[in-house]
Amino acid sequence: MLQKVNVVIFDFDGTLSAKDSNFEFFKYCFKHSFKPWLFLPWIIIIFGTSIFNYSGVWWRQMIRFFLTKDMIERYSQDFTQQHKKNRFKWVKKQVALEKKRGNKVVLISASPDFLILPLVDDICFDAILTSVTNKTKPWKYDFLCYEKNKVYALDKWANENKYIPKVIRTYSDSISDMPIMQIAQEQVWINKKTGTRI
Repeated sequence: MLQKVNVVIFDFDGTLSAKDSNFEFFKYCFKHSFKPWLFLPWIIIIFGTSIFNYSGVWWRQMIRFFLTKDMIERYSQDFTQQHKKNRFKWVKKQVALEKKRGNKVVLISASPDFLILPLVDDICFDAILTSVTNKTKPWKYDFLCYEKNKVYALDKWANENKYIPKVIRTYSDSISDMPIMQIAQEQVWINKKTGTRI
């Protein structure tokens, strides 16, 4: 039997945390490994093609072509400890408040699973929906949780749990989240630099 639930959605990068975790990890790899530098000319060329299809997945994969499972295993723990410091102070309290109100609290992020999951492992979300990376080729996306795909991810989660979701509030900093913002009764826009409500 389907259960009606109230849902509150949070974006991560720029909403709960300053700076973009995906881009910051990209830079972290450049600081700690010589390998990404070998790909720099390729990255510059591919990034230039993004102007023709910014929402596309192909160029996002190709600029991360240097990324390996070994690099993630070696760097992710230290990166997580550093990047957690960018999280805004109000986050845990607000998530707890939304849960106290009886809402299902869902994090939906375009950043990859191997980054987001450890970055929020100390916050009690009811669900964490992220971009899904290939297990053997971590530079490759099996699912890019971006723009309208965030709505698809929410629908899939709801169907799997036999929920009829009513999105009462969505927190975001980015216009790219308009598809998920538009299905919410209340849109809460966050200043990505300060973490304050706009």
